[in-house]
Amino acid sequence: MTENNRSPWDAGRFLKTLTYFEVIPFLSCLQRLLTGNTSNKKASQSGVRNMGMILVAGATGGVGKRVVQRLLDHNYPVRALVRDAQRGREMLGDQVELFEADITIPETLTPQLMDNISAVVCCTGVRVQPVEGDTPNREKYYQGIKFYMPEVVDSPEIVEYEGIKNLVQAAAKSLGKAGDKLLFNFINTGNRQLSNALQLDNLKEIWGAVDDVVMGGVSESYVQLLDNAMLFTGNVSTANSGGFVSVRTRNFEPELNLVEYEGIELKVKGDGQRYKFILRNEAKWDGVAYCYSFDTEKDNWINVRIPFTDLIGVFRAKTLRNAQPFNPSKVNALQLMLSKFEYDGALNPNFQPGVFALQVETIKAYGGSAQPKFIMLSSAGVTRPGRPGINLEEEPPAVRMNEQLGGILTWKLRGEDAVRESGIPYTIIRPCALTEESGGKALAFDQGDNIKGKVSREDIAELCLQLLEQPQACNLTFEVKEDIDSDCPGGSAKGDALLRADALRDRRLEWKSIFSNLKVDAPVLGRE
Repeated sequence: MTENNRSPWDAGRFLKTLTYFEVIPFLSCLQRLLTGNTSNKKASQSGVRNMGMILVAGATGGVGKRVVQRLLDHNYPVRALVRDAQRGREMLGDQVELFEADITIPETLTPQLMDNISAVVCCTGVRVQPVEGDTPNREKYYQGIKFYMPEVVDSPEIVEYEGIKNLVQAAAKSLGKAGDKLLFNFINTGNRQLSNALQLDNLKEIWGAVDDVVMGGVSESYVQLLDNAMLFTGNVSTANSGGFVSVRTRNFEPELNLVEYEGIELKVKGDGQRYKFILRNEAKWDGVAYCYSFDTEKDNWINVRIPFTDLIGVFRAKTLRNAQPFNPSKVNALQLMLSKFEYDGALNPNFQPGVFALQVETIKAYGGSAQPKFIMLSSAGVTRPGRPGINLEEEPPAVRMNEQLGGILTWKLRGEDAVRESGIPYTIIRPCALTEESGGKALAFDQGDNIKGKVSREDIAELCLQLLEQPQACNLTFEVKEDIDSDCPGGSAKGDALLRADALRDRRLEWKSIFSNLKVDAPVLGRE
């Protein structure tokens, strides 16, 4: 049969497309009832977050286990670096991917540890315990060392400095450059148990075909996972006046907010044809599509940058002269298309009917502000041992006993420097004395390592969560404590440097204001 002849139209595939994207609510509800699946099929941002894991080092510690739980509660995929996988599973549950390794043994930090990692939260620390020992659950330790004579079990130099340096070196090879936000990563290292690459069923829950069957055509496309890419392939036909194939995500819920970025970057390998990448601001099925055409090189990988300012507002392949500019703060869906037509009836100069193939390795937003990719939990007091004029009697136990504890604070400071020198966008948190009290307290922030006080591990875990999406917190080091007396915020902090925050969930504007008022670290010049 030639391309000019009429071909049988597949009404079943047409209805399947409408059902997948919930164009007709009745059909979608009926399908869910018949299949027993009553979930609302939208591509939540948890689906997008599945493309980049958060690695939590020290995940079974007092703060680390709380960080893991908060990340899970906010739909982040989590990989926990633990020294004992059995203990880690008992403490952290089945939702967490475990990786058994030791930061003090660099050969255990294999490339699989950092596979598909978008950020690291480092909660490691040398083990401190009472001289006379502790309970299996470390109950004395969690009371705070002011209640007992402490000793360190491991070497602070090995854990606080060498271990941090090992972890930073492993992370530096995998974390993306500053200013990029990974949306989809289809790379698989070959070990699907250690990789967070999407499984095929999950892929098809997010990406579905929208072909010319919706207008009577017979073209057909689908997606599948290869070892290192998503393959968009099928057969495109001009029969029945058709001539396009596409795959589109279900609507994101909530919408993606990419307002701080300049555009989208694809890494693709094609067949020499011209494709379109489409973004949508509207949740409805047949709304305005913001399009960008790009040519591929046959069998060669290329990077395609799509500035938001170059997107063309289109409705059913016709450009809209009065279309509103694309709004990057409201991205509802993404789409890839191969079409016989460009825009307004013009033909695609590189279109060939028949079998086609486009491989996609990554989809990311580029040109944004750097976000912290290595969050380190350190300690207030790290610069105080040996500081001229300091009164040790007024200092916390860790400062007074620094030498007895193997120079624990001195080596923590060296570990901080290893993070600062790495080139990875970072945030270093220096909490005052950690407690087991409930969270949700007002917090006081300072810089200069002068404040004293206490702060809940719950609030530090929440702070780690918030830092992951705060560009203003990039390359900052700060101290934090509970603000006990909000009417008298001065305390031992220095004037206006003390800031307060109500540590409630999702107070993003308030967090942004806090971090914007802190000073970015000066370059590290080296220490004796």
